Amino acid sequence: MAETEASVPFSTYDVAVPQEWVDYNGHMHDASYVAALSAANEELFAALGLSAAYRAETGASFYTVEYHVHYLAECSFGDQIRARTLVVEADPKRIRLRTELVRRDGTVAATGESLYLHVDPAAGGVRPLAEARYSPVAAMRDAHAALAERVGS
Repeated sequence: MAETEASVPFSTYDVAVPQEWVDYNGHMHDASYVAALSAANEELFAALGLSAAYRAETGASFYTVEYHVHYLAECSFGDQIRARTLVVEADPKRIRLRTELVRRDGTVAATGESLYLHVDPAAGGVRPLAEARYSPVAAMRDAHAALAERVGS
């Protein structure tokens, strides 16, 4: 990943709110916000080479161990939402992400802060990433550091 790509919030997840995410109040159900945040984070892991292919190759993976969500605005059926993710902390054993879901009108609908641990079940639990795998994570964390300070992470 080029440094210029890493220096802006990671933002590839873009979705129109499907009907199945809408509750009887006419807006996104709370669990659907979490599903969208999680899917956005999974795209970041994929871009770093740490998603399903990594699991298939190594047997290890990042496990979610903590998630905090702030619901800030409603989203309704058909609303376009885009995720912006920052790597706010990372070391070879853990990654902490801050993700915003933003409506097309610029309103931040929700924020999620998540903590993931690198788990290798065959080795008996939490284990550090190999340096070659960790290097792109550290580069993105460093590129996002100034942005995280500006948004108050």
